[in-house]
Amino acid sequence: MTRKEVLALLVLHARNNGFLFRRWYKSKIHTPWQDFETAIDTLSHDHRYYALLFSHDFAQCFWKHGSQITFVVPTVEYKRPSKSGKIITVRRKAFTRRTTKPDAWIYHLREMAAAEDPLRYIRRFLVTREEIESWNKPAARSAGSSTQPAAAVQNIQLAAAEDPDFTDPQD
Repeated sequence: MTRKEVLALLVLHARNNGFLFRRWYKSKIHTPWQDFETAIDTLSHDHRYYALLFSHDFAQCFWKHGSQITFVVPTVEYKRPSKSGKIITVRRKAFTRRTTKPDAWIYHLREMAAAEDPLRYIRRFLVTREEIESWNKPAARSAGSSTQPAAAVQNIQLAAAEDPDFTDPQD
C-alpha cells in the first residue's frame, strides 16, 4: 500500500469513529479545502502526515474508547533459558488482537513517538479483509498482494463519494 492509501484508510477509520477531518484539516494545515483526495495528497508530502498522526483529536477517534479494534501483533523471536538451563529460541507467529481500554490512544501515541516509523506503527491497526484472507491461505499470499492496493483504493473512493463531508468544499 502506498502512503496515500494508508493515510486515506486511517482517516476513514477515524471518521467512522467521529473524527471531523475537514475541520481538523482547515485548522491545522492552513491550506484551503478542495476535496478529500487533495487533502490526503497534501498530507502525504514532506512528512505533513505527522501532524495528523500525533493529533490528539485524531488519536482519540482512531482508538475510540469502548470500541474494539483489530490489530496485528508482529512475529517475534527471542531467546530464553529453559527449565534445564539451556538457551532456547521462542518464535511467536503474527496474530490479531482486540483492545477496548479507555485510554489506549495515550499509550499508542507514546509508542508511535518512540517508533522508528510512526506510519508503519499505526498501519498495523488497519487490518483489511484481503490481509486476513491471505494469512489464512499461505499459497495465496504472493498472489493476493497484487490485488490488495487496487481494492483499497476502490474502497477509499467509494467511501469518499458516499460521504458529503469529504467532497463538500463549504463549511
